[in-house]
Amino acid sequence: MAYFLLRLTPPRPTFPFDATDGEKALFHEHAAYWMERAEAGAALAVGPVFEASGAWGLALVEAEDEHAARALGEGDPVIRAAAGFTYAVSAVPSLILRPH
Repeated sequence: MAYFLLRLTPPRPTFPFDATDGEKALFHEHAAYWMERAEAGAALAVGPVFEASGAWGLALVEAEDEHAARALGEGDPVIRAAAGFTYAVSAVPSLILRPH
């Protein structure tokens, strides 16, 4: 198994501060999707990152390979809905984890 960072870019820099009702509903599905991945052990950490240039989403995952990591992103409801979100996938070749 290997680790990957999935960076979720929203449809605009002002998201989530100006999310529409439809986007808010979609994000409930997004959160449920990633909670299921966390419970299954594939997602180690998932959450928003706020930077001066805008917010983006972080998902640190454990997967067999990059293809499997990309598949996790492609399964996200915000991607399946074609709502303007995109994932970039980067390998994390070394990771220090806190003991359980």
